[in-house]
Amino acid sequence: MANLIEVNNVYKAFGKGESMTKVLSGASLSVEKGEFVSLMGASGSGKSTLLYLIGGLDRYFNGTINVCGNDIGKMKEKDLSALRLDKIGFIFQFYNLVQNLNVEDNILLPSSVKGKSKAEMQAQLDEILRITGLTEKRKAKPSELSGGQQQRVAIARAVIGNPEIILADEPTGNLDSNAGAEIMKLFSEINKQKGITILQVTHSHKCAAYGDRIIELINGKTASQNEAAEAVQEAVTAQ
Repeated sequence: MANLIEVNNVYKAFGKGESMTKVLSGASLSVEKGEFVSLMGASGSGKSTLLYLIGGLDRYFNGTINVCGNDIGKMKEKDLSALRLDKIGFIFQFYNLVQNLNVEDNILLPSSVKGKSKAEMQAQLDEILRITGLTEKRKAKPSELSGGQQQRVAIARAVIGNPEIILADEPTGNLDSNAGAEIMKLFSEINKQKGITILQVTHSHKCAAYGDRIIELINGKTASQNEAAEAVQEAVTAQ
């Protein structure tokens, strides 16, 4: 299977001189088309930073990142914006919904940017409302929804354009355990039914377990779950 995401030897630091903080120190990973991969690591390990680099939200790094066959570091901003709009769906810990728009209008925002009318998107809108369990809430405003329902709106908004990849940054971080489990089940369903590749950043082992495999960030580098376990065991033995 083809790799939709390829990260090779990526370095990233914030600040300069004595105040410089190294975040990524040669991180590498690949994600195949149709995979559901969980990226874990200690707080401050650079998980979200790596996700933002993959999504082209931060362009300052050393190394190479290829997404859907495109070298992120070499793309013009216009082309990168088009890639994000057409190929990538973003989901964050905070839902980023427009408060004065109802559910269906929030979901249709990316389609509006592409110049598609509500009539053109009606069938897709009805389908994603059904998948996310929001059909009865389609006219509700965000303030009338629970946290879990608001995150479902954010997921529907990311999915309606049929992106090739969903990048999710701590998607359950603002939810209780029950709502978080429902969101993870929804991710699993979307991954299997629509074949959308998912890369999620999470600190929760329960949430990570919904993925096909887990990659961990340790000291700025990526490691498989087995390699991570070996590193932990070596650290314990050395004490």
